[in-house]
Amino acid sequence: MSAPTPSPLAIVDAEPLDRQEEVLTEEALAFLAELHRRFTPRRDELLARRAERRAEIARTSTLDFLPETAHIREDDSWRVAPAPAALEDRRVEITGPTDRKMTINALNSGARVWLADFEDASAPTWRNVVLGQLNLIDAYERRIDFTSPQGKTYALRPAGELATVVMRPRGWHLDERHLRADGRPVPGALVDFGLYFFHNARRLVEMGKGPYFYLPKTESHLEARLWNDIFVFAQDRLGIPQGTVRATVLIETITAAYEMEEILYELRDHASGLNAGRWDYLFSIVKNFRDCGRKFVLPDRNAVTMTAPFMRAYTELLVRTCHKRGAHAIGGMAAFIPSRRDAEVNRAAFAKVRADKEREAGDGFDGSWVAHPDLVPIARAAFDAVLGDRPNQKDRLREDVHVTAAELTDIASLHAEPTFEGLRNAVQVGIRYIEAWLRGLGAVAIFNLMEDAATAEISRSQIWQWINAGVEVTHEGRTVPVTAELVRRVAAEELAAVREETGAEAFAAGRWQQAHDLLLQVALDEDYADFLTLPAYELLD
Repeated sequence: MSAPTPSPLAIVDAEPLDRQEEVLTEEALAFLAELHRRFTPRRDELLARRAERRAEIARTSTLDFLPETAHIREDDSWRVAPAPAALEDRRVEITGPTDRKMTINALNSGARVWLADFEDASAPTWRNVVLGQLNLIDAYERRIDFTSPQGKTYALRPAGELATVVMRPRGWHLDERHLRADGRPVPGALVDFGLYFFHNARRLVEMGKGPYFYLPKTESHLEARLWNDIFVFAQDRLGIPQGTVRATVLIETITAAYEMEEILYELRDHASGLNAGRWDYLFSIVKNFRDCGRKFVLPDRNAVTMTAPFMRAYTELLVRTCHKRGAHAIGGMAAFIPSRRDAEVNRAAFAKVRADKEREAGDGFDGSWVAHPDLVPIARAAFDAVLGDRPNQKDRLREDVHVTAAELTDIASLHAEPTFEGLRNAVQVGIRYIEAWLRGLGAVAIFNLMEDAATAEISRSQIWQWINAGVEVTHEGRTVPVTAELVRRVAAEELAAVREETGAEAFAAGRWQQAHDLLLQVALDEDYADFLTLPAYELLD
C-alpha cells in the first residue's frame, strides 16, 4: 500500500460549522500541516519515552533528580526572560473553557489572568475546538456578546482592564481526529496552539500583549524542549519577534516535579512561570506508582490537601525553584461554586478559600487560581495583604526550603486511610463528570465544586489502585475489601439515584449509561488506561 501523498494543508474531516471558515483558513491549515510534519515525530518519541520511564518506576518504585542534568541545577547564573508587563502581576487567575459566555465573564471577572482552557475544562468536541478559537478572536476584536436562554445579555465591559489571556492547549497524548495531515491525525496540542497563534499572535502584539500559553501534563524537560522549538519555529514562520511567546508550565505530573529547574531552563527565553495543581498531580502519582505497593496508596482525594507533607514539599520546592530563576510561582485552584440557596455553605467555603489563599501568599506564591468570579475578591485580598503595591514576590527566594527526592513521594507521611464514603464519592463524581463530558461539557459543577477532567482521572485511578492494592474500608460496621464487585454495586446504586433525581425522561436524554460503563471500564480493567479521555474521545459526537 503506497503512502498518502503529502498535502500542503491539514485536511478537515467534519460536518461544517457556522463561521468555521474564519478559523480554518487555507493559510491556517497550511501552518498546522507544517507544525505536524516538523514536530509530531518528536511528540511520538516522547510519548514512547513516557512509557519507558513508567516501566522503570514500576521496576524500582522510586524517582530521583536527574544526575545528567545536575549541572543545570547547580549553575546559579541563568534566569528566565523577564516577564512582559501583562504578566508581571498575576495575583489572581480565573480558569474556564472558551465557550462564549465564559469568555465574556472571565475577561470581565477582575482577575489579572484568564486561563482560556482547551484542555481539562473543555470536552474536545469539534464544535468546542473551532468555536472556542472563534470566541477568542471575537473577544480580541470586541465583537462578542451572548444572550442566555433566559434572555440575559452578556458583553465585554466598554472600558477598563480585561484579564490577560493565557491559553491552555490539549496535552500531547490526545490527537484531533477531525484534522489530518499526511494521512495521520494532527495532535490536539498542535491544533490548539497553531490556530490560536496563527490568528492572534500579531493582533496581541499590537495590543501590547502577546501569545501566552499554559503547557499541560508535561512529564519531562525534553517535552519542554519540544515546546520551545515549536515556539521558535512559529515565531520565525509568522515574523513575530523571538521571545514574544511566554509559557507557564503546569507541574502536574510527579516526574516533572523532579525536573522543574530543567523545564524552566529549556524554556528560559519563553518561560513565565510554573503552576502547582492538585488533582492531575495526584492522578500522576497513582498512575506511575499504581503497582508499587501499599505505601503509595492515596486516601480519599478530598483528604489529600495541599498541606499534606508530600504536597508541601512539592509546592515549596516549586516556589523556591521559580524565584531562584526569576519566574512566577502560581498556586492551585479554589474550585468552590457558590450556592444560590445556602448562605451558610457559602460562608464556610469562602472561609476555607480565604485560608488557602492566605497560606499560598504566605508561602511565597505570586498568584493563584479560582474557578468562579465570586472568588476573585477573596483571592485578591489574600495576595494584596502580602504583596501590597508590588506586582509579585519573586524576590522572596525561599532559601530555607530544602526538599529531598524521597519527600516528594512520601505518601505514608499523610495519616489518612481510604474510606467507603471516599469510594462512593469517586464513583458519584466520576459518573456525573463523564456524562457531562460526553455531552460536550468540560467544566462541570458537582456538589458545589467545579470539576474538570482531572477530577475524573483521580477518581477512577483511585478506584483502580484500591482494588489492586487490596485496600479495605469500613462499611455498615464491617471491614470489607474494595473489589470490582463492590464498585459495580456502588455504581449501580449511583445510576439508580441519578435516575430518581433527574426523572426518567431527562435520564434517557442523557449519556448516563455510557458514563457508567466507561467509568467501570477504566476503573476495573486489568490494563490501566493512561488517560480516561482516550477511550472517552471515541464516544464524543
